[in-house]
Amino acid sequence: MKGEILIKNAKLVDGRGEHGQADVLIGEGRILSLSGGEASTVLDATGKVLSPGFFDPHAHLREPGQEVKEDLQSGLAAAVRGGYTDVVSMPNTTPVVDSAEIVRALKEKAARLGRARLHPAAALTQGQEGKVLSEARLLREAGAVMLTDDGRTNEDAGVLAQGLQYAASWGLLVSVHAEDAGLRRGGVMNEGAVSFRLGLPGNTGYAEAARIARDLEILRYVMEGPGARGLQPGRSLLHIQHLSTRRGLELLRQAKQAGLPVSTEVGPHHLTLTDEHLESLNPIYKVAPPLRTQADVEALMEGLLDGSIDCIGTDHAPHTQDEKELDMLRAPFGIPNIEVCWPLLYTELVGKRGFPLPTLIERFTDGPRRLLGFSPVHLIEGGEASLVLWSPGEERPVEPHTFASKAKYSPWAGWVLRGWPSVTLVEGCIVYLQQENR
Repeated sequence: MKGEILIKNAKLVDGRGEHGQADVLIGEGRILSLSGGEASTVLDATGKVLSPGFFDPHAHLREPGQEVKEDLQSGLAAAVRGGYTDVVSMPNTTPVVDSAEIVRALKEKAARLGRARLHPAAALTQGQEGKVLSEARLLREAGAVMLTDDGRTNEDAGVLAQGLQYAASWGLLVSVHAEDAGLRRGGVMNEGAVSFRLGLPGNTGYAEAARIARDLEILRYVMEGPGARGLQPGRSLLHIQHLSTRRGLELLRQAKQAGLPVSTEVGPHHLTLTDEHLESLNPIYKVAPPLRTQADVEALMEGLLDGSIDCIGTDHAPHTQDEKELDMLRAPFGIPNIEVCWPLLYTELVGKRGFPLPTLIERFTDGPRRLLGFSPVHLIEGGEASLVLWSPGEERPVEPHTFASKAKYSPWAGWVLRGWPSVTLVEGCIVYLQQENR
C-alpha cells in the first residue's frame, strides 16, 4: 500500500487503551494501514508513542486587538509544539468576538496559517456585557463552537438562563467562569493561611462553589422547561471552566449523578501548583481562579481520574513580560502553558503518580471532543490522521525563551519533564517537526 507518510515502530496509545507497536501508513488525511507500506516520507518512531492529537477547549490567543501578547500565528505555532491539533479560542479580545464576521475572519486566517485547527468561541452576550444575548444562530453558522463571556462572570441569572435555552436550540455549549464576584472581593490569590500571612486580598474557594451552585440551579430550571428541546443526548449544555476547588467538584459530581448535562475542565496549573508558590510574591503564579491548596489539588486529581472532570483545558493566557513583572496587586491574571501542558502532566501524573496513560490521553482528546460534539480520533485504519508523536523517555527542562508563544516566561521554568511532542500532524499533514523546528 502506498501512502505519503510512514511512521515506523510507534507505540500506539489512545483514549481506549494501549495497542502495541505498529508501522502507521498515512495518506489522504487518514490512517491507511497499521501494517506499514511504501511512503515518500518515513519517520522512525522507535521509543516514541503515537496518540491522537490533543484538543484544547480553552485558550486565549489574544487576536484580534491584543496581538502584543499573542496572535494566531504565535499561538497556533505554540499549540502544535504542545501536540495540539485543535484549539478553542476565547472571545474576550478587542473587539470582543461577538459577530459572525469576526468568527469567519479568525477561521479563515487560521486555515491559511496551516497549524492547529481553530474553533472560535463567541461571546454569550454582546460585548460580553452580560445584558443582551449575541446571535447564537449566526455565530454557529459562522463556525463558533461555544458561547462564553469568559473573562467575566455572568451576573444576570435570567440572561444566562435565556442564553442556555438559545444555545441548546443551536447545538452550542455555554461555558462559564463560575465565580461569585461579591465573595471574590477583588482577591488576587487564594484566601487562606498564605494570603493572611502575606497580607494580600484573598479569593475564597466558596466564591467558585457558590456560583457553581447557582448555575446548576439555572441549568436545572432550563432543563425542566421547553428551552432545551434541541439538546442532543449525551451532550453537555453548561460547561464550568477551570475548576479549582474540592467543594466545586463535589457539587458537579452531585449534578452529574442527577443527570444534568454539565461538564467541566481543569487546568495544568491547578493540578501541579498551590497557593504556597505565592510565598515568593511572584506574579508569575497569579491566575484566575487562583492556585488553591494541596487538598484541592488532590481532589482534582481524583476527579480527573474518575471522570467527574471531563477534560484538560489549558487556559493558556499570555501577557507581556512588562505586565507580569508588576507587583501582585497590579499584574494581570494568567500564564502561558499550551507548550508544556502535555509533558508537564505526563511527568507529574503518569510518571510520579502512576496515573493511567490512556485515561490521561482521553482527557486530552476524546473528553474535550465529546463535550463539543466532535467525533473521537482513534488509532484505527481509516481513522483521521490528526496525531501527535511524543517521547516518554526524553528528558529536558522547560526553557521559556524557546517558546513559540510570545510570552517567554513560565511558572515551571527549569522543571525537567518527559513526554515532549516531536511531531504533530493535522489531517495527515506535518504541522510541527521538532528536528526542523517548523
